[in-house]
Amino acid sequence: MIRLLLNLLVSSLAVLAAARLLPGVAVDSYVTAIVVALALGIVSVMLAPALLLLTLPLNILTLGLFTFVIIGGLVMFTAWLVPGFRVASFWWALAFAFLLSLINAVFHGVKMPR
Repeated sequence: MIRLLLNLLVSSLAVLAAARLLPGVAVDSYVTAIVVALALGIVSVMLAPALLLLTLPLNILTLGLFTFVIIGGLVMFTAWLVPGFRVASFWWALAFAFLLSLINAVFHGVKMPR
């Protein structure tokens, strides 16, 4: 349980960092960043597998590049769900998702003592 909360806090910091670096993305507060991290995680777990399955032929045709469209759409959907989280366009959503994954990889790559 503690590890889950710690991962949520680290992901929230990543959301804040990505929003700070990208001018097309805005997060109002740290509480909003926590909600964004939680909502993005839930949306990704619930919707991404179904969307990937439904768009499998298109994904195969584009050699997997359509996955980026799905990811950008999930970020846009999260921005629609969470008040205080704004994304200017689909391209900013895509950049946010990419930068968020890089920052999370760096943050979560640091081994935490048990």
